Amino acid sequence: MQQVVLQKDKIILSPSDIDLNKCPIHCKTGLNTYILGTFNPGMIRLPNGNILLMIRVAESIKEPIQEGKFRYIRWLPDKEYIVEKHPTFQLDTTDPRKFQFLEYDHINVFGLTSFSWLLPVELSPDGMQILQIYYDKIIEPARSYQEYGVEDARITKIDDTYYMTTCSVSSERQSTTLYSSNDGLHYELLGIIMDHQNKDMVLFPEKINGKYFALTRPLGQVYFTIGSECDCLPGPSINIAESPDLLHWKPVDTPFIRLRVNSLISLKLGAGSPPILTEKGWLVLFHGVEKNGPIGCYRTYYAILDRNDPTKILELNDQHPVLETNSDLMREYADQTYITDVVFTTGIEKYKNSYIVASGELDLVCRITHIPIDYF
Repeated sequence: MQQVVLQKDKIILSPSDIDLNKCPIHCKTGLNTYILGTFNPGMIRLPNGNILLMIRVAESIKEPIQEGKFRYIRWLPDKEYIVEKHPTFQLDTTDPRKFQFLEYDHINVFGLTSFSWLLPVELSPDGMQILQIYYDKIIEPARSYQEYGVEDARITKIDDTYYMTTCSVSSERQSTTLYSSNDGLHYELLGIIMDHQNKDMVLFPEKINGKYFALTRPLGQVYFTIGSECDCLPGPSINIAESPDLLHWKPVDTPFIRLRVNSLISLKLGAGSPPILTEKGWLVLFHGVEKNGPIGCYRTYYAILDRNDPTKILELNDQHPVLETNSDLMREYADQTYITDVVFTTGIEKYKNSYIVASGELDLVCRITHIPIDYF
């Protein structure tokens, strides 16, 4: 397989680019907060030809531990941010992104070390220059099912409407929620479209045989063993679902992209960027995770799906990463880095002879990469 030749590769936005005095938690509560990360950006091309990134901004309390208790942020339905406190000796803080409550010994119960909201950022047509940051169009929680934040936007334009899926986090459920926009900048929340424990949902940009399609990634704690004749591994998978209206979804009965033996992906995988149509079929970039420490090593891979039947996989590359973490790009952010080996691709747009690929790097910064179209 040919090696990926990156035509351009750049960190486009970092926590230092964010004006804390315009961030919702700091402004509304007076808490001493800081920006832990600006990452996992949804991406779409605006009517004016520029690129829009919908950035996940993770805002954290600067001194989370006080008097033996860990402090974290919740949002209440009356649109108020509050601080919860929990004894540190009852928490497992191995993962810097989240903590586990040890008093629950029959189920896994977690909290988050940061609270995420979404920030629209407009870029130049090639995605290489910031033109405007829209603090007046920040997307904050609006319903009780967003109690712990709004994360990881994916944006798809279908006909004349922009649709954005997000992960909404709460004690009620961890669900996929849908927003819509007429201009790509102003979004209206339409509600939950995938229920508990379903993340990384990306929409196809057009109807296929009269139906809408999407890639989903259900999570769970229980998986059953694989038969000896199968080259798959038990664990999370990327599934495909269909809908008549974008609101009501039925999973397709046949399995889709699964963990496989003899692959770098040994822990989990999930959809990345929304599918984009090519001469060969639907190009899908997805993330695959190799076992490595408490978090794992995240890389970007790709698949090609049949143009008229996206349930058919024509080509699956889970052996050779399209993108891996780039240590050269991250040198100037070394003092802010808190995890390693994570690139999480969330958007793709065509530009001349390249694809502009948007990713989160180390859950810290936004990375824009140009990859030649003929690589795929």
